[in-house]
Amino acid sequence: MLIEMNKHAINYQYIKQAVDIMKQGGVIVYPTDTIYGLGADITSKKAIDRIYTIKNKQATGFSFIIYDLKHVAEYAHVSDYAYKLMKRLLPGPYTFILKATKNVPKKLIPKKKTVAIRIPDNEICLAMVKELGQPIISTSVNITGEPYFTDPIEIEKQFGDKIDMIIDSGPLPNDPSTVIDLTGDEPIIIRQGKGDVSQI
Repeated sequence: MLIEMNKHAINYQYIKQAVDIMKQGGVIVYPTDTIYGLGADITSKKAIDRIYTIKNKQATGFSFIIYDLKHVAEYAHVSDYAYKLMKRLLPGPYTFILKATKNVPKKLIPKKKTVAIRIPDNEICLAMVKELGQPIISTSVNITGEPYFTDPIEIEKQFGDKIDMIIDSGPLPNDPSTVIDLTGDEPIIIRQGKGDVSQI
């Protein structure tokens, strides 16, 4: 099912529909401030397994989206400097690697003790997280190791039979988030993406 939604004119009926799908173990595609993401409720083992299968990915973990920084301490250990940096840059096109708390499902980080957290500057995905009441998975729409799919029409052609809903906000640039490791005493840039690192 493909539905169209403008990030500046959110249809909350569709938001609730997407959340209901995720609550039932479904998988959706949604826009972020970078590229399209595969999304699911982080507590649904069924949905997480489905995303691993869709991406042809081994169990190495996913990042996830929270609504705002008030919730970050539930899922990650955050130092003072890390919190200040995140507060300055978020919402925005950044993924932050932090030490995980016990609240992070092991299915999401099977071989790690860290978690990757995002707060995108996109009202559609933030509205879904708020409605769901807990984080959703954030991972690119592609087969692992292959290019990202950035056009919802192409996503539907390639993955439509494996996905329960696609939220179409039009084609997005092929520009992933900047990844920053905050597990140590200083930030380390893991991947330079859309996010500006000159202010870090």
